[in-house]
Amino acid sequence: MEMIRRVTVLGATGSVGASTLDLIGRDPERFPIEALTAGSNVQRLIELALRHRPRFVAIAEEKHFETLKEALAGTGIAFGAGEAAVIEAADRPAGWVMAAIVGAVGLQPTFAAIRRGALVALANKEALVCAGSVMTAEAKRRGAKLLPVDSEHNAIFQVFEDGRRESVEKLVLTASGGPFRTWTAERMAMATPAEAVKHPTWSMGAKISVDSATLMNKGLEVIEAHHLFAIPEDRIEVVIHPQSVLHSLVAYRDGSVLGQLGTPDMRVPISYALAWPERIETPAARLDLAKVGQLTFEMPDPIRFPALDLARRALQIGGAAPTILNAANEVAVYGFLNGRLGFLDIARVVESTLGSVAAPAPASIDEVRAIDAEVRARAGARLAA
Repeated sequence: MEMIRRVTVLGATGSVGASTLDLIGRDPERFPIEALTAGSNVQRLIELALRHRPRFVAIAEEKHFETLKEALAGTGIAFGAGEAAVIEAADRPAGWVMAAIVGAVGLQPTFAAIRRGALVALANKEALVCAGSVMTAEAKRRGAKLLPVDSEHNAIFQVFEDGRRESVEKLVLTASGGPFRTWTAERMAMATPAEAVKHPTWSMGAKISVDSATLMNKGLEVIEAHHLFAIPEDRIEVVIHPQSVLHSLVAYRDGSVLGQLGTPDMRVPISYALAWPERIETPAARLDLAKVGQLTFEMPDPIRFPALDLARRALQIGGAAPTILNAANEVAVYGFLNGRLGFLDIARVVESTLGSVAAPAPASIDEVRAIDAEVRARAGARLAA
């Protein structure tokens, strides 16, 4: 008998949220929706609410309360606006929660879902980058299960022998290399936001696309992998794989290397997390290796893409360094997207901020948020300088 799983989608209007709802919409009786949230896109949230009929919806921006109230009048759908309403959505009784709110604003809702012992599908990188020890300790204490949704971590999750961690020699995260993989540093210095968000294989939001272009995205994934799989940084490798077919690998001490392959469609890793430990059918195109023809690999260039080494350095430093790294990067990326920084300045702002702030490892979400706020102020000052 198929298992019925009530779900909540935090960040329903983003690309991951859209892919999740596409899957849910194909089998709504098996995956009834408890709650949906969005940050500011109230009209899209209303459309999704009327289509999927959740019990509750929340919009982070309080100014949209009246719009929600008018649109949902008479539907029986409860609603709220503001940060507390988004946390309430995460707290509601769904057995499975998609944590897909981009940025540090997703920390508290994700923690709320973990705190009540839910199956939490992690698409929010910041949960583990900023608060990895806090999140994993709470998950262990509450009996929550963290299910990675990023294609790379999901690939590792599918082939990782959890009960035999001592047999793992290393993890290998693959990266497409982003839109500037073959560009010179001189050409990258002139890159525009429009060019940076044109990812060659994946359809993602602007912030994540820029992170992919700098390779910071892969650096953040190294930190995530460390927390998810309890593997030290020096045993997590990154290789460039432009075809984005082999999504990551686990190398074992007997010489075996296990990987997961598939077409670059986020509905595949999402479906694995949604139905875990089962598998469900997806509409993703099936992999045709003969048509792909060849798979190529190369090492990342640390000179043109220093962000990857900055992330490794933050993990090596420990303490609050990963939290500082993430906050500075968010400020710098949005500075670039808003025309206040050049593309190569992103890593420079992150590096200078990382070297100017020191703090012990945060012991709570409140401490994470306090460090995050301080770092954003400092990084913002660097943009203004």
